[in-house]
Amino acid sequence: MFKLIDSHTHAQFPQFDKDRDEVIKRALDNGVWMVNAGSDKKNSAQAIELANKYEEGVYAAVGLHPTEITVSGWDYEFFKTLAKDKKAVAIGECGLEYFRGKGENEADKQKQKELLVKHILLAKEFEKPLIVHCREAFGDLIDIFVSQKTNLNDLPGIIHFFTGTLADAKRLLDMGFYFTFGGLITFNRDFDEIIQFIPLDRLLVETDAPYVAPEPYRGKRNEPAYVVEVAKKLAEIKRVSFEEVCEQTTVNAKKIFEI
Repeated sequence: MFKLIDSHTHAQFPQFDKDRDEVIKRALDNGVWMVNAGSDKKNSAQAIELANKYEEGVYAAVGLHPTEITVSGWDYEFFKTLAKDKKAVAIGECGLEYFRGKGENEADKQKQKELLVKHILLAKEFEKPLIVHCREAFGDLIDIFVSQKTNLNDLPGIIHFFTGTLADAKRLLDMGFYFTFGGLITFNRDFDEIIQFIPLDRLLVETDAPYVAPEPYRGKRNEPAYVVEVAKKLAEIKRVSFEEVCEQTTVNAKKIFEI
């Protein structure tokens, strides 16, 4: 059995309310550990609570998704308390979301940018990596990281579900970021060149469950155990063995999350 770490999933989300324990057991029994990422106050707290039910293999990230800023707002003391927990291994998911009209006006964009900086400062305070969400906003994202260079940790974080360009990847690599890819790469070849370019020692695997299930589960609810399909495709694209992908991505995840 080859251990893998699903570096970005959401087993605390409502889609798993009916069979959450079975889903997590299925992953752990198949050698898959996981980091459940929060996207608002409620499910960040739920991620911490869930992680603490398991001695090992289940961890949490806490943060506010950029589209949530107008819904629940930023609460520094709340997220600070969560970040202190021994099972909190990252800050996020946080970032910028301009897809489908999000961040359409400058006021919305400014709120998202300010929120991202608050996450950067929290990550600095607790020396934890960022888990970064970004869609159609890589120019602004990189500009913020450049302006906040002194507040980024030596291992600044992970660009989750990377959808930027090769040029974006180069700049973020130079800043020290790691990258994850999920089920999308099992049926979309648009990212092959970027995956081939990024060194294996800077890659992690994820599911983003319950979303974007990989082949052969496409169209169904995704779950952490399915990350094995992402690892298989990553091995194919990188032209290395499945075993090497399992070993190196796990080393990478343990390093950046300090697991």
